[in-house]
Amino acid sequence: MPELSQETERGRAVLPFGVAEVTGPSMVPTLYHGDLLVVQYGARIRPGDVVVLRHPFQQDLLVVKRAVERREGGWWVLGDNAYAGGDSTDYGTVPEEFVLGKAWLRYRPLKEGQRSPLAVARWAFSAARPVFPDRSASRRLRAR
Repeated sequence: MPELSQETERGRAVLPFGVAEVTGPSMVPTLYHGDLLVVQYGARIRPGDVVVLRHPFQQDLLVVKRAVERREGGWWVLGDNAYAGGDSTDYGTVPEEFVLGKAWLRYRPLKEGQRSPLAVARWAFSAARPVFPDRSASRRLRAR
């Protein structure tokens, strides 16, 4: 689940892009705790996209999930980590107005103690990556 600062919340009205920090394991292996996301607010959402949304029961909490399919009343969203929970299997369909934006890029900051040249080279190679839509998301839905 990402945390957005108040500055990011206010800036959203002016800029279509913002940064969110991922906390928790619900999107592993796609996203890990501490990853930063570049989010486009108001973007068109399609099945398979990684989205930032307001939690249906606690609107001050923002979460990152994968939009699986549009249903009556909104979007069915799932985490990539089936064992973490906290998705539509727990709270049902998320209203369309709670889906804030789409994640386009994932950035992993350099970890403390990553000082060897090989570790830094590995980090530099994989630090920033696009967040691709997973078109197999609907198959995971049917498998549950």
